[in-house]
Amino acid sequence: MTPPAALTVSVCRTCAVEHAERPDTCAICADERQWVPVSGQAWTTLEELAAEGCAVSVRELEPGLVALEVAPGVGIGQQSKLVLTSAGALLWDPLGFVDDAAVDAVAGLAGEGGVVAVAASHPHMFGAQVEWSRRLTAVTGREVPVLVSEADAGWVARPDPVIETWAPGPAGEREILPGVWLSQPGGHFPGSAVVHWEAGADGRGVLLSGDTIFANPDRTASFMRSYPNRIPLSAAVVTRVAAHVARRPFDRLYNNFDGVIPADARDAVLRSAERHAAWVRGDFDHLT
Repeated sequence: MTPPAALTVSVCRTCAVEHAERPDTCAICADERQWVPVSGQAWTTLEELAAEGCAVSVRELEPGLVALEVAPGVGIGQQSKLVLTSAGALLWDPLGFVDDAAVDAVAGLAGEGGVVAVAASHPHMFGAQVEWSRRLTAVTGREVPVLVSEADAGWVARPDPVIETWAPGPAGEREILPGVWLSQPGGHFPGSAVVHWEAGADGRGVLLSGDTIFANPDRTASFMRSYPNRIPLSAAVVTRVAAHVARRPFDRLYNNFDGVIPADARDAVLRSAERHAAWVRGDFDHLT
């Protein structure tokens, strides 16, 4: 049964992050990494979105990895990922819309291990994270924690006991499931996180990068403080981010939309970081 609290939850029309209350302006959108529309702040609810025809579709990206998408699009329009293992599943970058059909589909895919956690790469991707947790808990009877980076916890707009803050351990990462590692390279946000899935890409490894690292059409990568407002990161930060994720092998990278670097992704990230650093240092100013 849908928790009664769902009826009072507001969703920002621009970023699709859930809010316990409706401030004058969504703080996430007012930040320089996002935007408030020229028409002003607009709000909706999950019920209104359902009435508008929103529904979640499920599509396999590769064995053990499923994409979740909403149509019509909601907020930023991210693609959520569901990592499936024999020990359970991780729901990554949760959508800003959820209904009972979507929860049933995810719970069915997760199998006996269930969804062990909901986690987002950064605050733009918080979506309806608490609502996903509550509904999955109601269906499965097992509490599903929402993992939020301690460094970005101040951006949570719907506090709830299901939220657990986390910080990287001495190795800079946390194992969520066997072979599924959550780590925090920072960059886009101080707490920006990625997931290494070592069984992905037929055992060659997959990186779920959110937009900490963004897959480009030419199968290179971008690193930005703000993508919509075109604010770059420094050479030092980009080098740090790339070195952090390169500590573990991965052959394929998926960002938080439908972008993918299908092969040799680790080398592509390192090369792209070197290119970015060179341009922002001014190494290629003679070409401009």
